[in-house]
Amino acid sequence: MSIERFDVIIVGAGLSGIGAARYLKTRLPDKSFVILETKPRMGGTWDLFRYPGIRSDSDMHTMGYAFKPWKHPKAISEAGAIIQYIEETAAENDLNPHIRYQHRIISASWSSEQSLWTLEVEQAHGRRIQLQTPFIFSCAGYYSHDEGYLPEWPGYHDYKGRLVHPQFWPEDIDYSGKRIVIVGSGATAVTLAPALAEKAAQVTQLQRSPTYVVSRPSEDAFNTFLKYFLPAKLAYQATRWRTIITGRLRAKRFAKDPKRAKQMLIDLVKAQIGPDCDVKHFTPDYWPGQQRICRVPDGDMFKVIRDGKVKIVTDHIEHFDATGIQLKGGEHLDADIIITATGLVLQALGGVKYLVDGQPIEPGKLITYKGLMYSNVPNLIYFTGYFNASWTLKVDLVADYACRLLQHMDDTGAEQVTPRADNEVFAKPPRRMPFISGYILRAAGKMPRQGAEFPWITESNYFWDRKTLLRGPVEDDTLDFSGPKSIQLPPLQRAEPVLRQAAE
Repeated sequence: MSIERFDVIIVGAGLSGIGAARYLKTRLPDKSFVILETKPRMGGTWDLFRYPGIRSDSDMHTMGYAFKPWKHPKAISEAGAIIQYIEETAAENDLNPHIRYQHRIISASWSSEQSLWTLEVEQAHGRRIQLQTPFIFSCAGYYSHDEGYLPEWPGYHDYKGRLVHPQFWPEDIDYSGKRIVIVGSGATAVTLAPALAEKAAQVTQLQRSPTYVVSRPSEDAFNTFLKYFLPAKLAYQATRWRTIITGRLRAKRFAKDPKRAKQMLIDLVKAQIGPDCDVKHFTPDYWPGQQRICRVPDGDMFKVIRDGKVKIVTDHIEHFDATGIQLKGGEHLDADIIITATGLVLQALGGVKYLVDGQPIEPGKLITYKGLMYSNVPNLIYFTGYFNASWTLKVDLVADYACRLLQHMDDTGAEQVTPRADNEVFAKPPRRMPFISGYILRAAGKMPRQGAEFPWITESNYFWDRKTLLRGPVEDDTLDFSGPKSIQLPPLQRAEPVLRQAAE
């Protein structure tokens, strides 16, 4: 059986994968590549999630690519417009012929002797093939597309109504005139609530603990104004930089005076809902910046609360029963439909089984290198975005760096590049983790961690990453550029991550 070989294999045809492919084709046009996508369509997250109201939780002038203006009038935009944007990018750069849909990677095995990855891939009808490449761009995201997080609640299976997880929204569901309980407090919950309230009889958002929620205009007035006087691309770049800079300044203010920032966010909610607002539902027990802030376009969530169409309940679940949920505070929530917007299951490297010179890679024993490679794993770059800013800001920088890295290898004749971490690197206590979102805490010990110091740390700072990835040199004392050279993965146990404490 012949094995196809490509210079680069890109994993995933979502926002990251299509962006990475465009950079690769533009910067290194002689490189052959293929994009492997598990699903039958492009779009990634925006194709997977199909629940009512699904939209971006970041401004699209920063979540869009640096090279392609976002022209849709809404800056906080629905999923359909985002998918169209991704499809346009693929068409404009002639990427569609490079995409192979319904190709799931089962395993990827690195041979230092050959300086090659060999991928075992399952196609749509169960047939398996092998592909080879010197280099992998992993754009598979950071969570499992096959399962969502679901806590173990007493009596969960006693409930006789309809149970729905938003990650797997059923097409046949009719919620008109129904009593709905949404369990959750994050971006999915505050997106679903106003959308469902249009048809449902009553929507209750049940949260164990509150989240910061702020209103943002769905359209960017600054961008709309600029487009009257400037070409679309220039208006886009100006709006993009304005959003980046104001976001960074806001993050600095939050870090400098978190108590004041917290009170400001709560006061904004009071102004939206009015004197009847019970601020306990919008007062988290952590500081701003420790989790993502939920942005609701044009205050839609606050409007349905004012109108009495959505009720927020902050309490703990005692148990489920046949007709709904019994709370520890004594209240019973009757429901025809219960939606468990309870979060994601984090997953490294798309859930693919990776081996290096016959040694299985355990993601929990890896250390991140500059937020784009892993300790002692050769010829692999992973693409992830920011937790505290738009995803694609980081993807653009990583894609640019990846192309510079490949060009450097071509120029020097190197066949493999490996971030070398010895036992001393592994033995140092890891850097404190700034984010305490539930899906991050649940994955502690299972996902790659940060090291103690640069370059084994991941900065959540766009300006730092621009300096390091966009303008910094490719070569450093950590990256080992070489010909075929065997690799021994350090056998040390990983140190436990250190988490910053929530607010008292």
